[in-house]
Amino acid sequence: MSMLKDFRFKVEVIGGTERAVTAIAEGKPRLKVVTPPEFSGGLPSRWSPEDMLVGAVASCYALTLTAVAERRAVPLRELTVVGAGHVTRRADRRFGFVVIELSVELTTEEGCEQTARDAAEKAKSVCIVSNALEVPVELELDVRTIPAMHPAFVS
Repeated sequence: MSMLKDFRFKVEVIGGTERAVTAIAEGKPRLKVVTPPEFSGGLPSRWSPEDMLVGAVASCYALTLTAVAERRAVPLRELTVVGAGHVTRRADRRFGFVVIELSVELTTEEGCEQTARDAAEKAKSVCIVSNALEVPVELELDVRTIPAMHPAFVS
């Protein structure tokens, strides 16, 4: 019998003056969040909600891929995920995200390319943050290899 899990992630936001707020989560550093510079009155030096959304998708994907690869015994030697969120006027005439693109470069051992690709695609389908969004998340994947590490040669 499997046990149902239920989690709550609470973030308090205070402020709202001068196009800046502070996000607070218990036991974590406070984060100053501002209007992005692309909008009137925005600031370039701090995180914006838009940055945070793209960062949440990219980091969730990376952490999910790491977990999937671990469960499937896929050796991940290097991983870089670059997220790009595209905001434009949508069909409903409001500005909003229309897509978030993830460019993923991962390095695995020779002979593990297909299992690495499979793990990368699985991570995309089970990432909690991506699944919470109405906009599509597209994945561009570049799998690289290094020679497999043979136990006899590892010091």
